[in-house]
Amino acid sequence: MTGSATHEPGASAAADRLARVLADAAGQSRPRLERDAGDPDVPVAGTAVLLRDTARGVEVLMLERPGQGSFAGAWVFPGGKVEPGDAGDAGADDEEATARRAAARETREEVGLELPGESLSTVSRWDPPPGLPLRIRTWFFVADLRGEAAGEVDGLVLADGEVVRAEWLRPDEALAAHGRGELVLYPPTWVTLHDLADAASAEEAMQRTRMTGVRRFDTVARRGPEGPILLWEGDAEYDAPGAGVARHRLEIGSLPWRYLRR
Repeated sequence: MTGSATHEPGASAAADRLARVLADAAGQSRPRLERDAGDPDVPVAGTAVLLRDTARGVEVLMLERPGQGSFAGAWVFPGGKVEPGDAGDAGADDEEATARRAAARETREEVGLELPGESLSTVSRWDPPPGLPLRIRTWFFVADLRGEAAGEVDGLVLADGEVVRAEWLRPDEALAAHGRGELVLYPPTWVTLHDLADAASAEEAMQRTRMTGVRRFDTVARRGPEGPILLWEGDAEYDAPGAGVARHRLEIGSLPWRYLRR
């Protein structure tokens, strides 16, 4: 069944865990330093945002993680950490190419889809708030699936122990379900869905990616009056609290989350 992620008993527990993680991030994060964005000690991951066109509009493939482990109980895109074999001929120094290979490999391992490397266009790179005990720098890639690859969820081969279930969801309905507390999204997934929500087709989403170029989210976490806030370059308070009206932030103190960019 597609387009129908519904509330599960574990969603509240997963949401509570995420809330604690985000609150801890706001409390433990320190100001960013120039070296943070390229810190070689931070693990790297690749994620594949897979799109298809349907009569209902653009849909994206999302996976529900088990109730324990990384991203416990959350809905995510296929993806995972870079492994030694992902470097290929590009060499370990080409982080983007290595992460793209990881995204393709993880998609094959998690849902059984083979993705040619050239089908994955880079959307964004997310660097977590500095100072946290666990950080993973993640590259997001997007692909427009056609033919058999864009088929029903029933045709996917889900990795046992890594994927509870898979759904093709419209970005707007995934965001609405998150806002109602019916499913759990992490901030990079939420923002990516937000950017896709008004795309009229998968091809339009791909064209936007090519025109916009790679977006960098070097994240700062801070406590605000209503709870944790994630800030990115372009926000008047990115470097330090102060005056100014420019905003590029995600307010995550309560549902629904608010993304401000002006």
